[in-house]
Amino acid sequence: MKFNIRGENIEVTPALREYVEKKLSKLERYFDTFPEIKVNLKVYSDQQRVEVNIPFPDLLLRAEEAHTDMYAAIDLVVDKLERQIRKHKTKVNRKVREKVAVAATEAPSQDVLDEDDIELVRTKRFDLKPMDIEEAILQMNMLGHNFFVFTNSETNETSVVYTRRDGKYGLIETK
Repeated sequence: MKFNIRGENIEVTPALREYVEKKLSKLERYFDTFPEIKVNLKVYSDQQRVEVNIPFPDLLLRAEEAHTDMYAAIDLVVDKLERQIRKHKTKVNRKVREKVAVAATEAPSQDVLDEDDIELVRTKRFDLKPMDIEEAILQMNMLGHNFFVFTNSETNETSVVYTRRDGKYGLIETK
């Protein structure tokens, strides 16, 4: 395994580098080959943040964790990556099993669905009412949704407001 370990506002000591490599090496058991693992260690006041990117040809594993202790943040990020890998492996195995089941029940001349096929189950159409951002947030909350598409009355462009994980709101604007 190759590692690219960088530090922002922190010196990556040999002990810290060894700890990161040891912990992330546990992920090797899930895959035959591993690309370069990019690790970014950051320190901001009392927060220690670890960000890990593992780019595969058909998958990007990415995890980020923060803690007051850098070693605890590393442990948390490895746990998160293991969950992502298990979820991905389960999804891949399920698709393979479904393909085999479909192939066994269909006539040999028919093609099996590609794993990239997406099934669209619902389509909604609605008129975009011009409104300001605050009104869009109120509409979103009244509907109980986590996003809302609207025409921004200030810019006359299509925009999206959404609820962030931290409970605050975000805005996506089109060009």
